[in-house]
Amino acid sequence: MHQVFLGIGSNLGDREISISNAIENIGISLGRVIKVAPTISTKAWGKTDSPDYLNTVVEIKTELLPLELIEKVLALEAKLGRIRTEKWASRFIDIDILYFNNWHFNTPNLVVPHPYIAERTFVLEPLANIAPYFVHPIHRKTNLELLNTLTNENKESEKGRD
Repeated sequence: MHQVFLGIGSNLGDREISISNAIENIGISLGRVIKVAPTISTKAWGKTDSPDYLNTVVEIKTELLPLELIEKVLALEAKLGRIRTEKWASRFIDIDILYFNNWHFNTPNLVVPHPYIAERTFVLEPLANIAPYFVHPIHRKTNLELLNTLTNENKESEKGRD
């Protein structure tokens, strides 16, 4: 069984129901859900004029290999109403593979670990909640260390705005 962390977000429709449906369907079609982080509300990232997101992270155990998993994730997103238009567009559901075991690889269809983990508080906060000591295989820091680094950097950059 493989240990996988999935990021889940929604900023359209009933976001809570969308996330709940995603978690339920992940357990049915992707693997056994082990942990679910509390949901947090955040501003949009990338396309900042979009509605706010609800975000969470789930840990699953799966027998699927990475490229099988991404195919099933994309099919699940489509089933739950995701329509891909522009990058970072608003969506009913978004499911990202954040970590797959402690592996790192880069294919045309999947990059693991997710390339933006260390830049996104909305990913690191829920990750640190359910897996604070999981070590990012490239940065060689725990999720909690990455979150603290990002939080401190954000505080420093905001000082200049006063």
